[in-house]
Amino acid sequence: MAERELQRVKEPEARHSPFHDAVKSRFNALKTRAETGRVVIKGSEIPWEQSPQARTKWFLNYILEDTAVSGWLMFIHDIRTHSGRHRHQGGLCLFALDGKGTTVVDGVPYDWEAGDLILLPVKYRGCEHQHFNREPGQPCRWLALIYIAFNDVLSGEYEMKEIHPDYKQG
Repeated sequence: MAERELQRVKEPEARHSPFHDAVKSRFNALKTRAETGRVVIKGSEIPWEQSPQARTKWFLNYILEDTAVSGWLMFIHDIRTHSGRHRHQGGLCLFALDGKGTTVVDGVPYDWEAGDLILLPVKYRGCEHQHFNREPGQPCRWLALIYIAFNDVLSGEYEMKEIHPDYKQG
């Protein structure tokens, strides 16, 4: 039997990891945000905005960085007559605050009223939907709750199909 000679190969020296530093920095920033960020967001201090979708009041979004939590989109839509029509992935909740409305999802109407929860389904290529006020002239509002990480994993594609008539591009 032939004798084998083993030769040790020295592993290269480990180098400093900028990735680890970036991860640690991100975790520390989130910790600081949780400890020092706003806990109460005053609705009276948030303006209504007219978007291509609807009249909207944003409580949490990608731009706000001074809140105690991150990773959520939360906004109220005020449906005066109807919203714009659009398509995006579901997996989000709309809590009806005021009024009586109808949400049309992929051509199927679903009636709702204050106190109801509207769930947009997770579907291949998302779901097309539009919201209507069943009592125009009366308040009709819902609060959207969207967990950004879930939305991102499902591919947050967003496509406007019909722009709200009150929207003016500026």
